[in-house]
Parts: sequence; C-alpha cells; structure tokens
Amino acid sequence: MPPLRVAVAGATGYAGEELLRLLIHHPQVQLTHLAASAKWERPVPVSDVYPRFARQLDLSIESLDPERLAQSCDAAFLALPHGVSMSVAPALLAAGRKVVDLAGDFRLQDPSLYPRWYQADHAHPELLSDPRVAYGLTEFHREAIRTASLVANPGCYATSILLAVLPLFTAKLVEDNRFIVDAKSGLSGAGRKADQSLLYTEMAENLRAYKVNAHQHMPEVLQELARLAKDIPHMTFVPQVIPATRGLISMIYVRSRAGFKQIEAAYRSAYPASNTPFVRVRPNALPQLRDVVGTNYCDIGFMHDETNGQLVVASALDNLTKGAAGQAVQNFNLMSGFPETTALL
Repeated sequence: MPPLRVAVAGATGYAGEELLRLLIHHPQVQLTHLAASAKWERPVPVSDVYPRFARQLDLSIESLDPERLAQSCDAAFLALPHGVSMSVAPALLAAGRKVVDLAGDFRLQDPSLYPRWYQADHAHPELLSDPRVAYGLTEFHREAIRTASLVANPGCYATSILLAVLPLFTAKLVEDNRFIVDAKSGLSGAGRKADQSLLYTEMAENLRAYKVNAHQHMPEVLQELARLAKDIPHMTFVPQVIPATRGLISMIYVRSRAGFKQIEAAYRSAYPASNTPFVRVRPNALPQLRDVVGTNYCDIGFMHDETNGQLVVASALDNLTKGAAGQAVQNFNLMSGFPETTALL
C-alpha cells in the first residue's frame, strides 16, 4: 500500500512543529505540502525555519492556499489559529480529503456559542451537525472517528479534564454534579506569538491565572459531560500558566462518597490497558509533568479521603503531544485504518 500524502497547514506554530516531528517517522505517511498563514510571503525551506529537520524533510513552507492544499494531499492537518480552519476545511472536504483540525473551529456543535467563546460567528454552521464531523477525544469516540471525514481535535485543557472526569460521571460517582479544576500549563499552550505577558522576564519565577471561568475549552468539556448527566454539570475552572515550555496538569476536586475500590474500578473500566494505550491510571499516586512531557500519554492519579468524601484527581499530559499533535496523529491513524499507536510510541 503506498503511503498517504499528508499536508500540514500551520506548520510554523508549536503544534505544527510537533506534527512534523511525529509525521516524519510515520511509516504510512509521505509529507507533501507545508503551509503557513496567508501572510507568508514566499516559500522557505523548512530546514531554514526549523534546522532540526535538516536532511530529514526536504519541503518548503508556502503561503496558505486552500485549493493548492487540497490538491497536494490525501489528508490534511490544520494547525491554524482559531477562526481560520472553518474557511479552509470546506475545500478539503469537497475534494474528498480527510481533515484533522487542531483549532477550536469544529469542536462545539451549537453555532450560537462561537461568538461568546471564539469572538466570531461560524462561517459554516451547517458543518457542526454534519455526520462526517467527529469530536476527537479518541478514547471515547473511536467508532465515530474511524468513519469521520473531519475530526475536531480537542483542546489541551479539555483533553486533560475530560479523560479525568468522564469515568466518574459515567459511573455516577460525582456528588452535587459539580467539580473544581485548577490547571497549570506550560507557555507553549498559548501558541507561538509576540505577547508581552509570555516574555521570559514576565514569566520566570512566576505563576499567573487567566481566563478564569472564561476559557474557550470550557464549553467543549460541558458539551461532552451533558451527554451523560441529567443536568449540565457545574464546573469551576482556573487555568494558569507556569514558567515551563510544555506540559499540563489538571488538579480536579470532586466530592464522592464512593469507596476507593469503586473509584478505581471506574477508571480501570474506562481505560483497560489492552484498548487504551495512552491513558495510564495510577491509584493512590499523583503524576508529575516529567512523567509525560515528550510523550502521548495522559497519566491519571487520584487520592480519596473516605472520611469526608473528598476526591483529588490529577491528570497530566504534554500539551503539544496528547493535548494537540499526538492526539491528532492518533485520530489520523484511526481515520486511516492504521494501528492507533503508529508513530507515537
């Protein structure tokens, strides 16, 4: 079987760079086209932008042209800023290409949510309910992803939170239908951009909360939980940036009167080692960032005080890998009929 022709749009961002790192070693992929934003003036060899890829990848990064992108590939990864993919994806779908979108443009099914959470109306709201579009939380939507033409890759915070709380809500182990998330992410989660608040002198020896209860990953978390809960859960969300390049850890606080064995059983049932290769469950232990950085794993640990019902869950992943490019490749593998772990172990 010949390799699939694959394009990456948004190749100059952090997630785009991580995609190239993974796809170069994918045995079923031939990278055929790299694109940046429409403002990219002229083709530039990828090794000039990323010297690490010299002698590994002989392509130039070009200005984004949706028609040329569609002609160049069988499948495309869109690692573009929010709001751009929704105008690029239709040309790819019309040409019969498979698409994995790493932005937020297709994550929410209700088009009325986009002005609030992404500050713009959706350009193609009809695609949000299209059966060809699947939400790409791999461990919970495998069958839909296998047959999808477009997969909306989840946000990094959303991935960490949902993998931690979905088993608890599925097993109905959450009291009062509410939980608190205190999440901390490396600076690469904000993307590659000029922003004073992300400068080394601003973030060294610092920690800063931002978008408290107003982060764009909140509605996709609640959208997923609404499938399980009778009432939409109440989520308190405090995202923070830390002086690290990559890595994300969510500390989640839940009231649960269930016993420790019942909680452990809920996680073991959701993530059997034979079928969920990238989620590692660690009862009575809490993961650290160093356990997951540079990998496609999400490590979930928990501690439970049965005397007062307080459950603390920690969910750690690399925001650029399992939280972005790695999960995107995992979804691409499912869409293409390849083993899920290809190029990720």
